[in-house]
Amino acid sequence: MCGRVTQKSDKRLALGLVTVDLVEGPFVPRYNGSPGQRLLVVRQNPDTGERTLDPLLWGLIPHWVNDPNGGRRPINAKAETVAALPHFRDAYRRRRCLLPVDNFFEWQGVKGNKQPYAIGLKSGEPFALAAIWENWQKPGTDEWLRTFAVITTGANELVRGIHHRMPVIIPPIAYERWLSPNEPDPRDLLVPFPSEPMTLWPISKRVNKVENDDAAILEPIGTGASSAA
Repeated sequence: MCGRVTQKSDKRLALGLVTVDLVEGPFVPRYNGSPGQRLLVVRQNPDTGERTLDPLLWGLIPHWVNDPNGGRRPINAKAETVAALPHFRDAYRRRRCLLPVDNFFEWQGVKGNKQPYAIGLKSGEPFALAAIWENWQKPGTDEWLRTFAVITTGANELVRGIHHRMPVIIPPIAYERWLSPNEPDPRDLLVPFPSEPMTLWPISKRVNKVENDDAAILEPIGTGASSAA
């Protein structure tokens, strides 16, 4: 499961891939980015190879959906089924993208008493989550909506202590493969990221409310604030 992320800086989030400036207004940091919001996504033009950093809506609507409201909008797609399920397979083959983040969040415990954790790299550098995107036209209108979903896999040793799944993290060496439309099924990339470069720490339950979207979200609470496998 991946349902909240942090995106702090549009310059760092470009991951060294993007040279084209944003085309839709100023960058707004998201410390508690959530489904239904627009987040920055790195995409590659299949014809020109140009890469852009664009704001897309989190919650995938396949291009073939006829529901005027967009129907079901999944925020995640499982690595085990993304290549086969009708809702995801065309986007997986043709429209893969990267969701650059500074952190993502997971919750540990039983419903009603879950402890949230922030998860990121020990280095503090941003990293890229595997995602797919779609371009959907609202039936009977000229309105187009670009949306995305994050691909998840089984958790690594670090994350497994709080949740059984985690988002797929694409290493920099594989950015080119993931973004390229020339390889329709780079399935070997859909695996848990190594634990060693990662860290996690408990944070306030303020993160449970989307309206709490500030840097204080990431402050550790309690003792033993940072841990890693």
